[in-house]
Amino acid sequence: MEAHDKQTRNNEHNKGLSVWHLTMLALGTVVGGSFFLGSSVAIRAAGPSVLLAYILGGILVYFILSALSEMTVGRPAAGSFRSYAEQAFGQGAGFIVGWVYWSGLVLAMSSEATAASILLQGWYPGISLPLVGALIIITVTLLNLLGAKRLSQLESGLAAVKLAAIAGFVVVAGILVAVTFSGQQRPLGIDELVHGAWLPGGIRGIAGSMLMVMFTYAGFEVLGLAASETTRPDVIVPKAIRYTLITLVSLYLLAMISLFMLMPPQRISEHISPFVSALQTYGLGWAGTVMNIVLVSAILSTMLASVFGLGRMLRSLAEEGHTPAWMKDRSDIPYRGILISGSGMLAALGFGLLLPQSVYLFLVSSGGFALLFSYVMMLLSHYRLRIRNKGPLAASQPMRGFPYTSWLAIAGLLVIIVSMPLIPGQGGGLVAGLSFIALFTAIHLSRGLLKRRQLTVNSSLEAREPRRRLHGSGAAPSYVPASAELAEELTPVQQVESERNRHKVTGEGPRDMDMHHPVTEESDPSGTVKVRQQHEWQNKR
Repeated sequence: MEAHDKQTRNNEHNKGLSVWHLTMLALGTVVGGSFFLGSSVAIRAAGPSVLLAYILGGILVYFILSALSEMTVGRPAAGSFRSYAEQAFGQGAGFIVGWVYWSGLVLAMSSEATAASILLQGWYPGISLPLVGALIIITVTLLNLLGAKRLSQLESGLAAVKLAAIAGFVVVAGILVAVTFSGQQRPLGIDELVHGAWLPGGIRGIAGSMLMVMFTYAGFEVLGLAASETTRPDVIVPKAIRYTLITLVSLYLLAMISLFMLMPPQRISEHISPFVSALQTYGLGWAGTVMNIVLVSAILSTMLASVFGLGRMLRSLAEEGHTPAWMKDRSDIPYRGILISGSGMLAALGFGLLLPQSVYLFLVSSGGFALLFSYVMMLLSHYRLRIRNKGPLAASQPMRGFPYTSWLAIAGLLVIIVSMPLIPGQGGGLVAGLSFIALFTAIHLSRGLLKRRQLTVNSSLEAREPRRRLHGSGAAPSYVPASAELAEELTPVQQVESERNRHKVTGEGPRDMDMHHPVTEESDPSGTVKVRQQHEWQNKR
């Protein structure tokens, strides 16, 4: 017994993700190409005021994670925010949220594979972009088949590399600024920060940059999807959320401030990582090469963690009957969900290669819309469930400032979605995202209509079956309506009364009556009718 208990504890230990593993898994998902490369789009739109955008983005993420934490602790569910949407608004909401999230993230990760391929092609000009992109997707898909524990260990290493790279950039920037000042010169970016405009694009510029800023934060929802892989989600998930948010906001702000001290925002190009540009400006070409290597590893890390979430989202959809039955996984590792997600990324990669050069921005913005939509639904689900519960879902993890913080966060996300067209190329992402919602809404309604028609047909067949068996020439029916039983019971009595009335006219006796209408044991097994008939004949005589 003791050996069995020990083995059980070991199995639980081996299965459960720790706070460290879950935090690094989240950081590995969030910090990727969208920050190292995509942040240049946000900087070009907002200038130095992008710092304010990152602060606002951090506040929104805090509210979203607070809602997710309360729901995860109060109502643990393997499907996380998709399941909460279904609990709050019904099966239709769960279906639409799950599929929009899955589709958007598949598109986003295919764009990450495209970006990694372009970077590798810079070092090896002869390689094929489609081939390298496909190999990257296949690799991250197969690695996910190893399971949560092994993947989290690999992801922890890759995430550590990315975080070390950001920290290293901050240190190098600080050294460059100090050396430049010691030489009686001022770094290029300092003058711009002191004398330049902090809001070159005004409020419009900040609003236009918020989508890319939020996309650099995107991926934290994996904390909810991975909650089922922990032994104590009520303890581990809130801690991991807190550590993830503090790390992200701190590193992002430090990296942006360091970048603006080295070079002015106007000199940052959307086609190259702003961190690489800054280091190359000061003659540190080798540092730029290192950053590109880090960028590739960051993309791979993000894809690994994202496929982890995609597989579990697809398993959640299958368990609720929102997919074909053959997609349902019965093992701890969602093999089918992972493989189908990888296949979807390959298909999206092939489609993306046929589009113009703006494919990266289009795919990122469409994926960003899907994530923002999921976050809005996350907050709405929390609001609905908490109102229905008439209090916090988890007394230990209530969302502070409810319901005002919920209203503020929902309004902020809606403003970001509406402002997508303010940045060239992101209007297509808005159209693509709305098309996803319309598509999956139509699919869900069609599935519901087909189910109702099938139920109607089945009910009609079930109603006809008893009548067919009753009037058929085969064996006795297994089910006879009550009215038929009553008819069979009364028929012999009615026939006896009819015969008796006829005998009053003809004067025939009981033998003639028996001959005309014999009362048999089959028609009267208890003999009640026959006894009654003879008794009445004797009284008459």
